[in-house]
Amino acid sequence: MTQTDLEELAGRVIKMAAEQGATDAECTIAESNDFSVNVRMREVETLTEAGSRGAGLRVLVGRHTGSSYTSDLTNDGLRFMVHSAMELAKITTEDPHAGLPDREELGSLKGDLKLYSDSVPGLLAPDKINWAKQAEAAALDFDPRISNSEGGSFDSHTGLQVFANSRGFLSSYRYSSVSASAVPVAKEADEMERDYWVSSARDTAGLEKPEEIGRRAAERTIRRLGAKKVATQKVPIVFEPRVARSLLGDIFDAINGDAIYRHQSFLTGKLGEKIASEKVTVIDDGTIPGLFGTSPFDDEGVPSRRTVVIERGVLKNYLLNTYTARKLGMKTTGNAARGITGNPGISHGNFYLEAGDRTSAEIIRSIPQGFYVTELIGSGVNVVTGDYSRGAVGVWIENGELTYPVAEVTIAGSLQEMLLGIVEIGSDLEFRSSTASPTIMVGEMTVSGQ
Repeated sequence: MTQTDLEELAGRVIKMAAEQGATDAECTIAESNDFSVNVRMREVETLTEAGSRGAGLRVLVGRHTGSSYTSDLTNDGLRFMVHSAMELAKITTEDPHAGLPDREELGSLKGDLKLYSDSVPGLLAPDKINWAKQAEAAALDFDPRISNSEGGSFDSHTGLQVFANSRGFLSSYRYSSVSASAVPVAKEADEMERDYWVSSARDTAGLEKPEEIGRRAAERTIRRLGAKKVATQKVPIVFEPRVARSLLGDIFDAINGDAIYRHQSFLTGKLGEKIASEKVTVIDDGTIPGLFGTSPFDDEGVPSRRTVVIERGVLKNYLLNTYTARKLGMKTTGNAARGITGNPGISHGNFYLEAGDRTSAEIIRSIPQGFYVTELIGSGVNVVTGDYSRGAVGVWIENGELTYPVAEVTIAGSLQEMLLGIVEIGSDLEFRSSTASPTIMVGEMTVSGQ
């Protein structure tokens, strides 16, 4: 089916729901094609190629909600989906906050957001396999201590998203992505270490070369050999950008409207208050062309937008869908997200920390003694209380220089203290996923080691 065919199909589902008594309805149709190859020790280990297409429907009968989905897009399949959703609506509890966005809130961004490239479906399977092999080979050939590998990979994805509702919204968009990675394993004496590097983009032109991916993965792996524990102490902590993204993820969890209205976040009721260092400005922007968090509209048909979440340390906004906005007496921020069916949750667009002025090297040179964190382990973060404790791997800083690798330690504190204690932010902001952060330096945290 063409994109136009699927749009017409979504409109027809909405009409069928209305004919069966729905007072409001939303239909999502999703189509995707996926390719994934993993090579290990220069040979193909797994290869998967698959396509899928499905439709989902959410109906409202007054304030009663029901939903259903199907992969059968024939008339009979669609009728059964509508019937199932309507039957479920009859037995659900009435929710006074349930409902679609108001008509004036609906819309879609215009212009080319550079979400789709013909280069992705045009790439042949042998070329994808070769990319993965070259990435792994570059890592294996980098240093004789790299004697094993968890693999090199190449993944590609293309998709189509169609959305329609009973309030006059009907639109769709195509998107694509590619990624490649290498995960080498190094051995020295009885010690073995692994690390990785991955590159992702909307099109093949945006990917790093496979040789670069393998080299960077190998450098990171070799750097971990000879790791030591350090004595328990309080020191400055520097999060490299790849790791700093996880802190942005913790912030998102804390400003998510679901957590806020349930009082499951330490930031509940904190709008307008200073909750971070004045160096901290966090933005959610779903409008930046070509990035992974960009889309013309959210999963309720509300246009994507730019929302300042934290401005110079002050909490300005939560991220909301229509339901959580109504629960809080606010307006949606266009952050609804879901699969092809069910009630919307909340996601972010391009969620990032604004860059500072100093390079990561300059930040490190300013530290007499500290810890440069390159990997976090475990999930010891509680966004209700703010408690923070994660296993960490990295490099010890002595007299402004990276010296020896560190492993088997824990860094601990609280998110409240960490946000207020951010003293430096690097200039090295890169959008490698929908969450992005430059280097972050926290003035002091506890490192628990020996």
